[in-house]
Amino acid sequence: MGGLDGGGRDGGGPPAGPHLEWTVIGSDIGPLFLASTEEGLVRVEFHASTDLIDPLAARLGLPAWRPAEGAEVRLAEPVRRIAAYFAGGLRTFDLPLDWRLTSGFNRLVLRELAASVPYGQVVGYGELAARVGRPGAAQAVGAAMGANPLPLVVPCHRVVENDGGIGGFGGGVETKRALLALEGVLPAPLF
Repeated sequence: MGGLDGGGRDGGGPPAGPHLEWTVIGSDIGPLFLASTEEGLVRVEFHASTDLIDPLAARLGLPAWRPAEGAEVRLAEPVRRIAAYFAGGLRTFDLPLDWRLTSGFNRLVLRELAASVPYGQVVGYGELAARVGRPGAAQAVGAAMGANPLPLVVPCHRVVENDGGIGGFGGGVETKRALLALEGVLPAPLF
């Protein structure tokens, strides 16, 4: 296993048995780290950095493998769909997801978000809490959004403050604004 500089490649195919495939792709909002298991996409990270793969591989108990650029096996479809999203041609990712990095209330909230808040719409933290049967748990919903292992694909950028404020975002508020502008919720940033 290694950092984003190409470590984890074995020069050939993926390791035998279960493993974590990962890559870094460019996007309109900066480099994105993507990782997938045999079950599906398991991690998306904004502002990819060299310290992501080793802790993730250790947490999942899987060897990590980075295919040559453009030769992704499991990640080929997520890479294509993310490119289509930023080109304005994709409104739902509809990918197999591996939810093992989240559980309990957080998983419940993230699944509800993914199922019920489509492209171009937003929901308030409090409203999302009510949808999962926990009215008054807006702060807990905010914590679930901050712990989302699959941002962009599970669209936590679509969760805003109940009073109309944009709210926080793990990828940075400017990234949230850019995503909401791409989806037509906000005017495009002037910069």
